[in-house]
Amino acid sequence: MKHINRLGLTVAAASLFAAASFASGAAAQDAEGIVVYNAQHESLGAEWVDAFTKETGIKVTVRNGGDMEFANQIIQEGAASPADVFLTENSPAMALVDKAGLFAPVDKDTLDQVPAQYRAADGMWTGIAARSTVFAYDKTKLTEDKLPKSMLDLADPAWKGRWAASPTGADFQAIMGALLQLKGEQTTAAFLKALKENATPYKGNSVAMKAVNAGEVEGAIIYHYYWFGDQAKTAENSKNVALHYFKNQDPGAFVSVSGGGVLKSSKHAKEAQAFLKFVTGKGGQDVLKNGTSFEYAVGNGAQSNQKLVPLADLDAPKVESSTLDSKKIVDMMTAAGIL
Repeated sequence: MKHINRLGLTVAAASLFAAASFASGAAAQDAEGIVVYNAQHESLGAEWVDAFTKETGIKVTVRNGGDMEFANQIIQEGAASPADVFLTENSPAMALVDKAGLFAPVDKDTLDQVPAQYRAADGMWTGIAARSTVFAYDKTKLTEDKLPKSMLDLADPAWKGRWAASPTGADFQAIMGALLQLKGEQTTAAFLKALKENATPYKGNSVAMKAVNAGEVEGAIIYHYYWFGDQAKTAENSKNVALHYFKNQDPGAFVSVSGGGVLKSSKHAKEAQAFLKFVTGKGGQDVLKNGTSFEYAVGNGAQSNQKLVPLADLDAPKVESSTLDSKKIVDMMTAAGIL
């Protein structure tokens, strides 16, 4: 397995990237628009931006990238960051920027649009969407009675060579962060050891699902929306795949919160706060219900896509998203020889 540390860029690379981003972002800020560092899926970010600009007339310049790459870039840029808003797929990157003291408080009206369980306890960032952990399995090989009852069952030697994951990605690392919070270091270390011994690594959730569909492995730990997205298109990468929801507050039923925050250094705080309010309000949450992301809406009273298993039925474990420890997990995965 290649050694890939997704925690961030090197200081030198981050400095160069920060300088380039600052220069390119300055023009957008001069035009009274806002700059969004978008680590969410590009298509979803574009849907939100288009709907917001149509409603408000406020220009938005989007930079697309990854959770931890952007988090570390923002920390490197500090008060000189051209970013006004930061959006992520998973919460550990939000926690990293929050810990560095670089977020401005989210407006109360915006916070009130999202249940407390889906936003930071300190009010510095809020949830904007969510995704559920699932076990995507080959329905031509496994019947329901043969499925693991818990994600932790995959540590059993009986599963050696039969399942997959994408351990270098922020998605899987968030899942492991939840495991650490729920079950502690000893259980997490044991699971990571079994992951190294039992699982086949792939780069990306969609690639892992494709491997299940092709019969390379019998199952994979991924997020739910990869399957729904493929099913909505040609289903060519998921026709043999079904989803198993662990439920029972199992670590494998973890629901990851996507976050949004306004940078303290923003020169257009009013417009940035308006964007975050839109994303968490009816307009932005309707994008999740009616669009092609198949991610869960998290706003109060918001409806998710009707094809999804309702959030309330997932029986997910209670996880404090704002304290998921990405650095500890990366260190543990590196020690286990996974990264």
